[in-house]
Amino acid sequence: MLGVMRKYKQSIVIKVVFIVIVLSFIGTIFLVWGKGGSDGRGGKSYAATVNGTKISLEEFQKSYYRTRGLYEQIYGRTLTPELEKQMGIKKLTIDTLIDNVLILDESKKMGIKVKKDEVAAEIAKVPAFQKNGAFDFGVYQQTLKANRITPKDFEESQEQEMVLQKTRNKIKGSATVTDAEVKEAYKKQNDKVNLAYVSFSPADVKGSIKLTDQELTSYLQDHQNEFKTPEQVSVAYTVVNPAQAAGNVSVTPEEVQTYYQKNIDRYQGKGGILPFAEVKDKATADAQKQKAAKEAYEKAAAAVNKFKTSGDLDGAAASLGGKVEKTPLFTAKAPVASLAGESEVVARAFALKQGELGGPVETAKGIYLIKVLDKKAAAVPPLAQIKGAVEAKAVEVKAADLAKKKAEEALGQLAKGGAAKETGSFGYAPTGAVPTIGTSPELMEAAFTLNTPNQAAKQPFKVGDRWYAVALKSRTEAPLTGLAKDSGTIKAALLPKKQQEALDKWVKELRAKAKIDINPLVIQD
Repeated sequence: MLGVMRKYKQSIVIKVVFIVIVLSFIGTIFLVWGKGGSDGRGGKSYAATVNGTKISLEEFQKSYYRTRGLYEQIYGRTLTPELEKQMGIKKLTIDTLIDNVLILDESKKMGIKVKKDEVAAEIAKVPAFQKNGAFDFGVYQQTLKANRITPKDFEESQEQEMVLQKTRNKIKGSATVTDAEVKEAYKKQNDKVNLAYVSFSPADVKGSIKLTDQELTSYLQDHQNEFKTPEQVSVAYTVVNPAQAAGNVSVTPEEVQTYYQKNIDRYQGKGGILPFAEVKDKATADAQKQKAAKEAYEKAAAAVNKFKTSGDLDGAAASLGGKVEKTPLFTAKAPVASLAGESEVVARAFALKQGELGGPVETAKGIYLIKVLDKKAAAVPPLAQIKGAVEAKAVEVKAADLAKKKAEEALGQLAKGGAAKETGSFGYAPTGAVPTIGTSPELMEAAFTLNTPNQAAKQPFKVGDRWYAVALKSRTEAPLTGLAKDSGTIKAALLPKKQQEALDKWVKELRAKAKIDINPLVIQD
């Protein structure tokens, strides 16, 4: 424990609200290094190694869950596996940990250190450790204890995080904004440009596309999942309704009393929990329903076990006093009407083999026993059966490629002064709204790099469903009389980006020189 922290020590009563995950407030990294080498099964027991330094699987998991939690707070909802994969959270996590190892190594070479008093002052600023707006040593201890973190580990992690930040800031501090960059930014903000452009959409070129059967066959082979018919099943099932048998089930006073005690929260009145005597009848009926449901489930399970080998659903249903219903073929996404909303039953149906008897599956409607009558695997129909659908998709893709290609070819014609439409004169807009074309920040940025008439952009831009080839028709330059006055403001606006670029470049160079080994298991989805 840092000695300087003791001056904040006070005797207090810890409130539950302060029991939080401290790392979420600070965002500390605290790498756990040097563990293992193998998981005993031939795999790697570390998440990554960086120049011989190991990042443990445990620390990767901690950082991964912190990162995912942060994004869930930002988005205000739980991330789906698809969205998480799209965002690359696992790779982002391991890359951050690797970068931190590299930066810490460099910080030692640069002689960057953090004093204990600095760490103490930083910790004292954390709201989770404060009472009435001031740091409280008791809250600090209790909060760490509640999260199973020792003061030593936490303070070391804070020291490490502060060293990382100091090192990053030193690299950022080397970035500068030149006078030429200020002038360029001033001109972009004050000049006006008029663009010449031509555009092409897939609809414009679709009519010229003719595909052979060989091309359609090739497209179908490369995009089979787009045309595959889904798996289908037909089932027979019987449903046992426990509620129908509840009236024939008896419960003892002891069973009713036990049920009341275990489910006491169900018997709330305006003044709180109602006495047993007042809800005895309701508790008795509820206990009967529960007992009936349990007995019905046990009987259903026994019936499945008895008739499973023979697959005799009729025999199982008869033993339960039920009747058998049958369905036509259906898919998992479009079940038959009689099974609509019964997702667990449908899932079990697709998990069974043809002819197999399964269950029991308990839902709000009752207890199901299921037998698969027929099962058809997902398959790609022959081209002859789906030629129209394949051709429509293939033409759509081909048309999109052709529209882009024509826009690329048009760039050369524009550079020669070829005929084109014009946007009219406009100034720079951060939103990317280009008159007569639409919104494209990329096109906007490119437009204000063009300086000479007929100078074409390096590539076409997609806006909506159209591809645009653009060239400079004319540029109206604003007088530089306001440059000196605006120079400071412009430089301040440009500096953060230059600083981040300097840091990114530096880290990229460190990674290029480092020996890094990432366990593929930590980034696979």
